[in-house]
Amino acid sequence: MHLPDIFDEVEEDLRAERARQMWQRFGTPVAVLLVLVVAGVGGWQGWQWHQNRERAAASVAFMADHRAAEAEGADLPAIAGRFEGLAASSPAGYRTIALLRAAALKAETGEMPAALALYDRVANDGEADPIYREFATLMWVLRSMDTAEPSVLAARIAPLTRPGQPWSASARELSALVALKSGQRDEARRALEALAADVTAPRSIRDRAGRIASGIAG
Repeated sequence: MHLPDIFDEVEEDLRAERARQMWQRFGTPVAVLLVLVVAGVGGWQGWQWHQNRERAAASVAFMADHRAAEAEGADLPAIAGRFEGLAASSPAGYRTIALLRAAALKAETGEMPAALALYDRVANDGEADPIYREFATLMWVLRSMDTAEPSVLAARIAPLTRPGQPWSASARELSALVALKSGQRDEARRALEALAADVTAPRSIRDRAGRIASGIAG
Protein backbone atom coordinates (compact mmCIF):
# COMPACT_ATOMS: atom_id res chain seq x y z
CA MET A 1 0.00 0.00 0.00
CA HIS A 2 1.46 3.37 -1.05
CA LEU A 3 0.08 6.27 0.95
CA PRO A 4 1.07 8.95 -1.61
CA ASP A 5 -1.09 7.17 -4.21
CA ILE A 6 -3.99 7.04 -1.75
CA PHE A 7 -3.60 10.77 -1.03
CA ASP A 8 -3.78 11.47 -4.78
CA GLU A 9 -7.02 9.48 -5.02
CA VAL A 10 -8.48 11.34 -2.04
CA GLU A 11 -7.60 14.69 -3.59
CA GLU A 12 -9.21 13.79 -6.93
CA ASP A 13 -12.41 12.79 -5.14
CA LEU A 14 -12.43 16.01 -3.16
CA ARG A 15 -11.97 18.06 -6.31
CA ALA A 16 -14.87 16.31 -8.01
CA GLU A 17 -17.14 16.73 -4.99
CA ARG A 18 -16.16 20.38 -4.62
CA ALA A 19 -17.03 21.03 -8.28
CA ARG A 20 -20.43 19.39 -7.83
CA GLN A 21 -21.27 21.34 -4.69
CA MET A 22 -19.93 24.60 -6.15
CA TRP A 23 -22.20 24.27 -9.19
CA GLN A 24 -25.19 23.47 -6.98
CA ARG A 25 -24.60 26.64 -4.99
CA PHE A 26 -23.48 29.06 -7.71
CA GLY A 27 -24.29 27.54 -11.09
CA THR A 28 -27.97 28.37 -11.42
CA PRO A 29 -27.78 31.89 -9.93
CA VAL A 30 -24.85 32.74 -12.19
CA ALA A 31 -26.55 31.35 -15.29
CA VAL A 32 -29.73 33.28 -14.52
CA LEU A 33 -27.76 36.44 -13.80
CA LEU A 34 -25.87 36.25 -17.09
CA VAL A 35 -29.12 35.75 -19.01
CA LEU A 36 -30.63 38.78 -17.30
CA VAL A 37 -27.62 40.94 -18.06
CA VAL A 38 -27.43 39.87 -21.71
CA ALA A 39 -31.17 40.29 -22.20
CA GLY A 40 -31.01 43.79 -20.79
CA VAL A 41 -33.87 43.27 -18.35
CA GLY A 42 -34.79 46.58 -16.80
CA GLY A 43 -35.67 47.45 -13.28
CA TRP A 44 -32.27 46.83 -11.70
CA GLN A 45 -31.33 49.94 -9.80
CA GLY A 46 -28.75 51.25 -7.35
CA TRP A 47 -26.56 49.01 -5.31
CA GLN A 48 -28.43 45.80 -6.21
CA TRP A 49 -27.65 46.30 -9.90
CA HIS A 50 -24.05 47.11 -9.07
CA GLN A 51 -23.65 44.01 -6.89
CA ASN A 52 -25.12 41.74 -9.54
CA ARG A 53 -22.88 43.24 -12.20
CA GLU A 54 -19.88 42.55 -9.98
CA ARG A 55 -20.96 38.92 -9.56
CA ALA A 56 -21.39 38.51 -13.31
CA ALA A 57 -17.96 40.03 -13.97
CA ALA A 58 -16.39 37.78 -11.34
CA SER A 59 -18.04 34.75 -12.92
CA VAL A 60 -16.68 35.59 -16.37
CA ALA A 61 -13.19 36.30 -15.02
CA PHE A 62 -13.15 33.12 -12.94
CA MET A 63 -14.12 30.93 -15.89
CA ALA A 64 -11.54 32.63 -18.12
CA ASP A 65 -8.78 31.96 -15.57
CA HIS A 66 -10.02 28.41 -15.08
CA ARG A 67 -9.88 27.70 -18.82
CA ALA A 68 -6.40 29.22 -18.97
CA ALA A 69 -5.22 26.95 -16.15
CA GLU A 70 -6.55 23.88 -17.99
CA ALA A 71 -4.83 24.75 -21.27
CA GLU A 72 -1.76 22.77 -22.31
CA GLY A 73 1.47 24.47 -21.29
CA ALA A 74 -0.31 26.92 -19.00
CA ASP A 75 1.80 29.18 -16.78
CA LEU A 76 0.27 27.90 -13.56
CA PRO A 77 2.18 30.17 -11.13
CA ALA A 78 1.03 33.22 -13.09
CA ILE A 79 -2.54 31.99 -13.24
CA ALA A 80 -2.50 31.33 -9.48
CA GLY A 81 -1.57 34.99 -9.10
CA ARG A 82 -4.48 35.96 -11.33
CA PHE A 83 -6.85 34.01 -9.12
CA GLU A 84 -5.48 35.79 -6.04
CA GLY A 85 -6.00 39.11 -7.79
CA LEU A 86 -9.54 38.11 -8.69
CA ALA A 87 -10.21 37.20 -5.06
CA ALA A 88 -9.15 40.67 -3.97
CA SER A 89 -11.78 42.34 -6.16
CA SER A 90 -14.66 39.83 -6.10
CA PRO A 91 -17.80 39.41 -3.98
CA ALA A 92 -17.58 36.96 -1.10
CA GLY A 93 -18.60 33.76 -2.92
CA TYR A 94 -16.24 34.23 -5.81
CA ARG A 95 -13.50 35.45 -3.51
CA THR A 96 -13.64 32.11 -1.74
CA ILE A 97 -13.55 29.88 -4.80
CA ALA A 98 -10.83 32.01 -6.41
CA LEU A 99 -8.66 31.57 -3.31
CA LEU A 100 -9.30 27.82 -3.32
CA ARG A 101 -8.29 27.62 -6.99
CA ALA A 102 -5.16 29.67 -6.33
CA ALA A 103 -4.26 27.38 -3.44
CA ALA A 104 -4.68 24.27 -5.60
CA LEU A 105 -2.45 25.70 -8.32
CA LYS A 106 0.22 26.74 -5.84
CA ALA A 107 0.22 23.25 -4.36
CA GLU A 108 0.45 21.75 -7.83
CA THR A 109 3.49 23.87 -8.66
CA GLY A 110 5.30 23.14 -5.39
CA GLU A 111 4.52 26.36 -3.54
CA MET A 112 3.19 24.39 -0.60
CA PRO A 113 3.63 26.96 2.20
CA ALA A 114 1.75 29.53 0.12
CA ALA A 115 -0.95 26.99 -0.70
CA LEU A 116 -1.40 26.05 2.95
CA ALA A 117 -1.63 29.72 3.90
CA LEU A 118 -4.46 30.23 1.39
CA TYR A 119 -6.31 27.16 2.61
CA ASP A 120 -5.94 28.47 6.16
CA ARG A 121 -7.22 31.86 5.06
CA VAL A 122 -10.40 30.35 3.62
CA ALA A 123 -10.85 27.98 6.57
CA ASN A 124 -10.77 30.93 8.96
CA ASP A 125 -12.88 33.33 6.89
CA GLY A 126 -16.06 33.93 8.86
CA GLU A 127 -17.77 35.39 5.78
CA ALA A 128 -17.17 32.31 3.63
CA ASP A 129 -19.79 29.61 3.19
CA PRO A 130 -19.13 26.84 5.75
CA ILE A 131 -19.01 24.20 3.02
CA TYR A 132 -15.94 25.90 1.51
CA ARG A 133 -14.35 26.61 4.87
CA GLU A 134 -14.58 22.92 5.67
CA PHE A 135 -13.27 21.95 2.24
CA ALA A 136 -10.27 24.23 2.84
CA THR A 137 -9.64 22.47 6.15
CA LEU A 138 -9.77 19.08 4.43
CA MET A 139 -7.26 20.21 1.83
CA TRP A 140 -5.00 21.73 4.48
CA VAL A 141 -4.92 18.40 6.32
CA LEU A 142 -4.35 16.41 3.12
CA ARG A 143 -1.54 18.71 1.99
CA SER A 144 0.05 18.75 5.45
CA MET A 145 0.29 14.99 5.92
CA ASP A 146 4.07 14.97 5.44
CA THR A 147 4.85 18.07 7.49
CA ALA A 148 2.39 18.61 10.36
CA GLU A 149 2.26 16.68 13.61
CA PRO A 150 -0.39 13.95 13.65
CA SER A 151 -1.95 15.51 16.74
CA VAL A 152 -2.42 18.79 14.86
CA LEU A 153 -3.90 17.02 11.85
CA ALA A 154 -6.26 14.99 14.02
CA ALA A 155 -7.46 18.05 15.91
CA ARG A 156 -8.22 19.97 12.73
CA ILE A 157 -10.08 17.15 11.00
CA ALA A 158 -12.09 15.90 14.01
CA PRO A 159 -14.94 18.49 13.88
CA LEU A 160 -15.63 17.59 10.26
CA THR A 161 -16.17 13.88 10.99
CA ARG A 162 -19.44 14.34 12.86
CA PRO A 163 -22.55 12.79 11.26
CA GLY A 164 -24.47 15.26 9.16
CA GLN A 165 -21.44 17.32 8.21
CA PRO A 166 -21.24 17.82 4.42
CA TRP A 167 -17.70 16.43 4.17
CA SER A 168 -18.10 13.79 6.88
CA ALA A 169 -17.11 10.76 4.78
CA SER A 170 -14.00 12.45 3.38
CA ALA A 171 -13.08 13.72 6.85
CA ARG A 172 -13.45 10.24 8.36
CA GLU A 173 -11.21 8.84 5.66
CA LEU A 174 -8.53 11.46 6.28
CA SER A 175 -8.84 10.94 10.03
CA ALA A 176 -8.17 7.23 9.54
CA LEU A 177 -5.17 8.00 7.32
CA VAL A 178 -3.80 10.32 10.00
CA ALA A 179 -4.16 7.49 12.54
CA LEU A 180 -2.44 5.08 10.15
CA LYS A 181 0.39 7.50 9.50
CA SER A 182 0.94 7.95 13.24
CA GLY A 183 1.19 4.19 13.76
CA GLN A 184 -2.29 3.58 15.18
CA ARG A 185 -2.96 0.73 12.80
CA ASP A 186 -5.79 -0.99 14.68
CA GLU A 187 -7.68 2.26 15.15
CA ALA A 188 -7.18 3.15 11.49
CA ARG A 189 -8.37 -0.26 10.31
CA ARG A 190 -11.51 -0.12 12.45
CA ALA A 191 -12.35 3.35 11.20
CA LEU A 192 -11.81 2.36 7.59
CA GLU A 193 -13.87 -0.81 7.92
CA ALA A 194 -16.72 1.20 9.43
CA LEU A 195 -16.48 3.71 6.59
CA ALA A 196 -16.44 0.94 3.98
CA ALA A 197 -19.68 -0.41 5.46
CA ASP A 198 -21.42 2.98 5.60
CA VAL A 199 -23.96 3.03 2.78
CA THR A 200 -24.40 6.80 3.17
CA ALA A 201 -20.79 7.45 2.12
CA PRO A 202 -19.91 7.93 -1.58
CA ARG A 203 -19.04 4.65 -3.27
CA SER A 204 -15.53 5.74 -4.26
CA ILE A 205 -14.70 6.50 -0.63
CA ARG A 206 -16.24 3.24 0.61
CA ASP A 207 -14.33 1.21 -1.97
CA ARG A 208 -11.03 2.91 -1.17
CA ALA A 209 -11.58 2.55 2.58
CA GLY A 210 -12.17 -1.18 2.18
CA ARG A 211 -9.08 -1.53 0.01
CA ILE A 212 -6.86 0.26 2.50
CA ALA A 213 -8.33 -1.59 5.47
CA SER A 214 -7.65 -4.96 3.83
CA GLY A 215 -4.02 -3.99 3.36
CA ILE A 216 -3.45 -3.20 7.02
CA ALA A 217 -2.01 -6.20 8.85
CA GLY A 218 -3.83 -7.13 12.02
